Amino acid sequence: MLLDTSGLLCYFDKGDARHSDAVTLFDAATTKLTHSYVLAELVALTHARRLPRQASLDFVVGILDNAEIEIVWVDELLYRAALSFLQARLDKTYSLCDAISFLLMQERGIAKALTTDHHFEQAGFRRLLK
Repeated sequence: MLLDTSGLLCYFDKGDARHSDAVTLFDAATTKLTHSYVLAELVALTHARRLPRQASLDFVVGILDNAEIEIVWVDELLYRAALSFLQARLDKTYSLCDAISFLLMQERGIAKALTTDHHFEQAGFRRLLK
């Protein structure tokens, strides 16, 4: 499954109503994929939510160091492909981070995302957290 920003936030934030579900889904997943823009967005989101800074940074480092999680580092080629994806869908409100996720999921044949974001369903994927 793809690990999206909102899903990782649910996993990290023990006060989130979906925390337990996020942990269960994460632990059960045989494939765990994310990308550098998700991690950047997660740092910003935890800061905006005023969650403990050291704990959130340690959480991101833990993701980086977790051998079970594949992290794709966004390069210029993927960035441009995501921009083209967005330009072809001007009627949608997808973020650049979403577009990168969708492209990676299509490329890897991944149908499920640990996310609360309804955009994944709009794009034809399965949102695991509602």
